[in-house]
Amino acid sequence: MEFRNNEAIYLQIAAFVSEKILRGLWLPDEKIPSVRDLAVELEVNPNTVMRTYEFLQTQEVIYNKRGIGFFVAVDGIKKVKIYRKERFLQQDLPEFFRNIFLLDITLEDLQARYEQFKKDNFKSE
Repeated sequence: MEFRNNEAIYLQIAAFVSEKILRGLWLPDEKIPSVRDLAVELEVNPNTVMRTYEFLQTQEVIYNKRGIGFFVAVDGIKKVKIYRKERFLQQDLPEFFRNIFLLDITLEDLQARYEQFKKDNFKSE
């Protein structure tokens, strides 16, 4: 995973975990990788992954079974969507609107690109 400089690493890892949940790769009540395993996979400090998991716990996306590990919450998908949608609307959308306005991109251009994106990226899901 390549990390961006403009956002805390633990939040980028939270986005990674959230995407796994949204794509159905990590299911509700299913155990997710341990802090250590995810740290090794992403080549980060385990403390960073722990911070991510603590953040996602406060968002009620995952929960901890003491001594067993972390699991996706029953309504984890719903919680991820609420959090990510609000974050997108507050942070990403204004910049997106600014760019389409400045570049004179039409809604038709966007619609065509969006349809192609879905076709190219979500074939087997």
